Amino acid sequence: MKLSVVIVNYNVCYFLEQALLSVRRAAEKLEQPVEVFVVDNNSVDGSVAMVRTRFPEIILIENKDNPGFSVANNQALREAQGEYVLLLNPDTVVEEDTFRACCAFMDDHPNAGGLGVKMLDGQGKFLPESKRGLPTPWVAFYKIFGLAKLFPKSRQFGRYHLGFLDKDQTHEVEVLSGAFMMMRHATLEQVGLLDEDYFMYGEDIDLSYRITQGGWKNYYFPHTRIIHYKGESTKRTSVNYVFVFYRAMVIFARKHFAPKQAGMFSLLINAAIWLRAGMAIVERFITKAAPVLLDAGLIYIGLSFLKTYWEQNHKFVRTPYPAQFMLIAVPAYIFVWLMSAYFSGAYDQPSKTSRIARGIFLGTVLISAISNFFDAWRFSKALIVLGGVWAVAALVFRMMATHFLRYHDLRLNERRQKNIAIVGSSVESLRVRRLLEHSGVQARLIGYISPDAGPDIVVREDGLLTAAIVPVRGSVSRLETAFMTAVAEAPVAVAASPLPADDQLGEVRQLAEIIRIYALDELIFCGKDLSASQIIGLMVSLPQHPPVAYKILPQDSQYIIGSSSKDVPGDYYALDITLNLFRPQQVRNKRMLDILASLLLLLAAPLLLGFQVNKGGFMRNCLRVLGGTRTWVGMLHAAAPGRLARAILSPADVAQAATPLTDATRRRLELLYAKDYEPSTDVSILFRRFRWLGTE
Repeated sequence: MKLSVVIVNYNVCYFLEQALLSVRRAAEKLEQPVEVFVVDNNSVDGSVAMVRTRFPEIILIENKDNPGFSVANNQALREAQGEYVLLLNPDTVVEEDTFRACCAFMDDHPNAGGLGVKMLDGQGKFLPESKRGLPTPWVAFYKIFGLAKLFPKSRQFGRYHLGFLDKDQTHEVEVLSGAFMMMRHATLEQVGLLDEDYFMYGEDIDLSYRITQGGWKNYYFPHTRIIHYKGESTKRTSVNYVFVFYRAMVIFARKHFAPKQAGMFSLLINAAIWLRAGMAIVERFITKAAPVLLDAGLIYIGLSFLKTYWEQNHKFVRTPYPAQFMLIAVPAYIFVWLMSAYFSGAYDQPSKTSRIARGIFLGTVLISAISNFFDAWRFSKALIVLGGVWAVAALVFRMMATHFLRYHDLRLNERRQKNIAIVGSSVESLRVRRLLEHSGVQARLIGYISPDAGPDIVVREDGLLTAAIVPVRGSVSRLETAFMTAVAEAPVAVAASPLPADDQLGEVRQLAEIIRIYALDELIFCGKDLSASQIIGLMVSLPQHPPVAYKILPQDSQYIIGSSSKDVPGDYYALDITLNLFRPQQVRNKRMLDILASLLLLLAAPLLLGFQVNKGGFMRNCLRVLGGTRTWVGMLHAAAPGRLARAILSPADVAQAATPLTDATRRRLELLYAKDYEPSTDVSILFRRFRWLGTE
């Protein structure tokens, strides 16, 4: 056995499928025996069924829990028979010659214990984590405090990503990336497998270091390339990522550095954890709150001018309003207006002036009504009405300005439609069109580009698609995938007539000009018609300006996969199932229901505690739901978006059956709940599972 490939998967069925297709092609090019392991860490998105159906040659290891990245890899490594072993992430695409070229390099360099390759993000941009140095205390200090980013090519400050080394030349390096880590089997027998103290992150650094300590060398090999959709900075704004990643660095320091060095390193890392975590929280808060804070500022400034104007020109007694009007009353007005606008959907996309006006109007009525009960705070009905009018104007103005800066038009009520072209044969283009037509928003399919130099019959779409593309991210996508497997999918006929070959946009060699002429926003490559090497080559060679997003439809797949850059998670397009639970309005309604239910339950706790199976859990759950870390009813068995609070009860809990429900049945019930969600469903489940509200 020449090569053993090990892939650990956790709920990324759509990426795994593409990775395995590329691995299959690369294995064929090697012309020597290759075995491939997939270790699934208890995924709930249909990954296991997909592997069994589409890749029967794969050695599949199914875990009934998630033991972590290191443990899962070691399970396969203990069974691997290859002369070389490759740890490969599921969110990668390898070129057809990758295995052949890497094995040849290892054959020619008997001192090579480990090998990494040039990694590109979903836009074809080089990922600096392709080559890394050892994170000694000083190297870590330079990275943590931004000096490495300021001086990436410095030999002093840029050692973390070795930015001073030419990315197009082979180099000896200290650390390999766990996304693609090829090693000699004999090396692992000498230095040991992955350290299972690391749950995720850091295990590649640890193993790389042990390889060099064992007398072997690690190499960076740039003469073959892979796509790695989720670069190192994918989750940089995640607080959980900050804690897990930097704690892994502490484990590494305590294990490999002298006590004095390890102590200093641990102190530095712990300081960095809190610094980065704080920065991540502030960044996320600013990103989310910036529009609201800007609206509040505009309204406050406008009301300040209105107050002065009213005092000087229309007030019955020409005296200034008391200081508490601007200090207390106006901020209270603004809070009510913006909350009312929020619950009216003013901040949902696409923006609509009707939602803004409705929300501000309701807020104005509420302010006027409440002010009647407080004589000391009854200042001026006219200013409240004028303030409401100004609030509408301010919000509309701010949203139009934001929209214009982003899209260069003033069509506030419309999302800008993407201009999309497909690179593929007529058969695959029809398949892409079918996938696009099943999605949820409008987009313009400009045309098709033949992958061959010769004539090709294509399908041309003039004008708008009635329904087009929805990029669906993270767990929502997996949830929809699971739902599609649970509900029978009706076949859809594609009504399209082939057009003459001269109606096509052009050929692959003309792509740069086609992008410029048609102002394309996105290209979809058909993996059946172009090799991974061709696709990666085009992504690298095409001009970066204007920016174009790239996606790939793997052979015989139902997913169109891509990523905007290394700074965002990979995403994909798939057949769309509308899930009512995740609509912005229902998210707000569900949160309000959670808050009201928790307050009522806490007020009535002295009467209700006697009926609860877990009294302590009941009180804790009430407080958790109020704090937003839990929701009373939600998804416990089907994969749900990470941003959603963890559920206490599942809709499957109220199902009546003679025998215990299977996991598949529970997931199906939860997906049906998500599809047809109404707040009344939660109320019904709360009543029916009343005694179990303390479940933890």
